[in-house]
Amino acid sequence: MLYIGIDLGTSSVKLLLSDEKGNILKTASRDYPLIFPRDGWSEQDPEEWKRGTLSSLSELLEGTDRSLIKGIGVAGQMHGLVILDENDEVIRPAILWNDGRTDKEVDYLNRTVGKKRLSEYTGNIAFAGFTAPKILWIKENEPENFKKIRKIMLPKDYINFILTGVHATDYSDASGMLLLDVKNRCWSEEMLRICSVSKEQLPALYESYEIIGKVKEEFGLPEAFVVAGAGDNAAAAVGTGTVGNGKCNISIGTSGTVFISSDSFSVDEFNSLHSFCHADGKYHLMGCMLSAASCNKWFSEEILKETDFSALQKEISDEGLGKNTVFFLPYLMGERSPINDTDARGVFIGLSLDTKREDMVLSVLEGVAFAIRDSFEIAKSFGLCIKESCLVGGGAKSPLWRKIIANVLGIRLNILKTEQGPGMGGVILAMVGAGEYESVKEASCEMLTISETVTPEKELTALYEERYIKYKEIYPALKNVFKTLR
Repeated sequence: MLYIGIDLGTSSVKLLLSDEKGNILKTASRDYPLIFPRDGWSEQDPEEWKRGTLSSLSELLEGTDRSLIKGIGVAGQMHGLVILDENDEVIRPAILWNDGRTDKEVDYLNRTVGKKRLSEYTGNIAFAGFTAPKILWIKENEPENFKKIRKIMLPKDYINFILTGVHATDYSDASGMLLLDVKNRCWSEEMLRICSVSKEQLPALYESYEIIGKVKEEFGLPEAFVVAGAGDNAAAAVGTGTVGNGKCNISIGTSGTVFISSDSFSVDEFNSLHSFCHADGKYHLMGCMLSAASCNKWFSEEILKETDFSALQKEISDEGLGKNTVFFLPYLMGERSPINDTDARGVFIGLSLDTKREDMVLSVLEGVAFAIRDSFEIAKSFGLCIKESCLVGGGAKSPLWRKIIANVLGIRLNILKTEQGPGMGGVILAMVGAGEYESVKEASCEMLTISETVTPEKELTALYEERYIKYKEIYPALKNVFKTLR
C-alpha cells in the first residue's frame, strides 16, 4: 500500500508519496503568494492552497496505480482563520499565523477577560497569531462577514474538506485556536461565548490518526481515506520521533520552535510556553520564536550583502566560541515565547572599535541559540529530563550552528539522515489510521534514522553558561524602551 503526506506551508504546499515502510518514492510541490494588505497584516487565498494541492497531487500520482493509495495525512500551518458561508464557500482571504493586526483583541483577552481565566479555559493565553483574536477582529471590523460565518476552519482542515467534504479538525491544530479546552480535549464553552461562536460553527474534533472520511470519487482514489492530520509542528515532531515523555525536537527554520512531548498536561506559571495536544493522543509544550534562521538570512543578505552563509561562517574560529563580547537579541518581528512582546525588536549590544564582521555573524547565531534556551529552561522546570533533541530546519545544515546550540543547551543533538518534516508526519498518521502500526509512537520510532549526533563539550558549555546569564539581562533592561519605539 502507498500513502500520501501533505505539508501545507506558508509559502508552498509539499506532497510526498511513501510506501508502507516509509520510503519516499516521489515528491511534488507548488508555491503560492502571500497577501499583505497593510503593514503587519498577512493573508492568503485558500483557493491557492486548493489549486496547489490538487495540481501537486496530479503530478505525484502520474504513472502510479491509484488503487494502491490507502491513506492521506495533511499537516499544515497553524492558527490561520478560514471562514466558510452556508454554501461552504470561502468568505474572505485567510488571516495567517504571522498576521499582527489583533493587538486590541489580544489585549482585551489577556487583560479584560484575564490571563488566569484564559489559562483555566484553554491552558493558554492569547497571542497575536492565535485564531480567537482573529475571530474577534472580524466581528468588530467586518460585521457583515461575521454574520455570514457557518463554519470556522484551519488551513489544513480546509484541504481535508476539499478532499472529503467533511468539516473536521484534530486536537493538535485546534489547540492553537484558543477555543479548545486542551486538558479535557473539547471545545471551551466559555471561549465560544466570549467569541460569540457556536459549536455548530466549529468542525468535529478527532485525534490526528483517526479517519475522518474517504476521498471523494472525483479524485479517482477508490481505496483512499483521509485522517484528521495535525498542525505542522506536531506533525514534524511525529516525523522526527518526538513522541513519548520528555522527547524534544528543535527546529531552526524561518521561525524557531522547541517542541517537547509529554505524557501529561502541564502549564507553566506565566503561560510562557504553549500547552497543546500532541498528535499521538497526549500532550506537548512548545516555545515558538518568530525569527530564527531568518535572522541569519537578514543579517547576511540585507546588511552584509552576502548570500554564501557557509563562507561567512568559515571566518569564525572554534577558539572564539563562547568568548564573543557582542550579543544579539533576535526579536526582528517581536517575539512570542517566552516573552509574548510584539514591541520587542532586534538589538546588537557590546559593539566596539574592535568588533569584526565575524563577531556580529557569530552573535546572530548565538542569539538565536540563547532564545531557544529561554523556552528550553521553562520546559525543564516541569521536571522533564531532556538529555537530547533532534535538530531540524535550514539552520540544522550549519555545522557551526549545531555546535553552538548543543553547547548552549548542554545536550546531544541528533541530525536526521533525511528530513521530510510535517509531510512525513502526515504519512505516519495515515499509516496508523490504516492499522500498519498500533500507535503513533511505534511508527514514529520505527522510521527514525539518525545520521549524526553532536555532543556538547564540557569547557565550551561552561563558557556559554556564563554568556547566557549575561544575555538574560538584556531584554528586561530594554523592555520599556521597546514600547517607546512604536
